[in-house]
Amino acid sequence: MIFRSIAAAVLLCAVSGCQNHSATVKAAVKAEKERKPAPDFALKDVTGKTVKMSDYRGKVVLLNFWATWCGPCKIEIPWFMDFEQTYKDKNFAVLGISLDEDGWDAVKPYIEQKKINYRVVIGTEQVAELYGSVDSLPTTFMIDREGRVAAVHIGLVNKSDYQHDIQELLLAPQPERGGIAVESVLFRTK
Repeated sequence: MIFRSIAAAVLLCAVSGCQNHSATVKAAVKAEKERKPAPDFALKDVTGKTVKMSDYRGKVVLLNFWATWCGPCKIEIPWFMDFEQTYKDKNFAVLGISLDEDGWDAVKPYIEQKKINYRVVIGTEQVAELYGSVDSLPTTFMIDREGRVAAVHIGLVNKSDYQHDIQELLLAPQPERGGIAVESVLFRTK
């Protein structure tokens, strides 16, 4: 169902022309008190290893919902590869969630061809729903070190917007540990 609505959006984009809407829809890093926890999930990467959002606790994460057929996604992927390389030693990671209906049959060759240097998993409708009914691609969530959604970018935005978010979140004070034990809630998918 979500894949059909994404396909309809792509068709509309192809007919009407895609534009960079960053001038009209600009995301900004939310104040800490306004951030909500990023939903956890368990999805497989290209090696078959289970990846959970909670595995990234303590890191700033650029979480990108994308597909191999998505034109704006193809523009962003090299940026994300650059971010992964530039910031990986600063507790930062890029995680791609592909919503390709053909799964690894479409995604694995694409990863190899583009030499994507960050982790990619295959998403599900359930995970897309957990993140607020992702129905446009690309949709990117900036996750802070505490595992909270700090910003959301829908559609193609400027590379500098992502850089600003990453730098702001990396410069934020490190979270203090201790005192309170927190248990994450894990949503498993089929």
